[in-house]
Amino acid sequence: MPGLLRGIGRTAAIAGTATAVGGRVRRRQEKRWAAQEAPAQEPAAPAAAAPAPAAGGASMLDQLKQLGELKDQGVLTEQEFADQKAKLLAG
Repeated sequence: MPGLLRGIGRTAAIAGTATAVGGRVRRRQEKRWAAQEAPAQEPAAPAAAAPAPAAGGASMLDQLKQLGELKDQGVLTEQEFADQKAKLLAG
């Protein structure tokens, strides 16, 4: 029985490691693909990605949360997030 549990534990550790590494590789590849596509889409991206000016504090907070979620999902890079956040707070 201890041998079986040891085997199950080892399999779980290997599977967890493989999942984590695979996720990192996938995110890295998506960033590369996005960077390759970005120069072709550069003129339209700032106008489309810029959030609308906030009418009130709650709206600005919602937009900041939305930007944070986009960054966490890997849609926005750290630089794009910082740029959009600065625009939102300035406007």
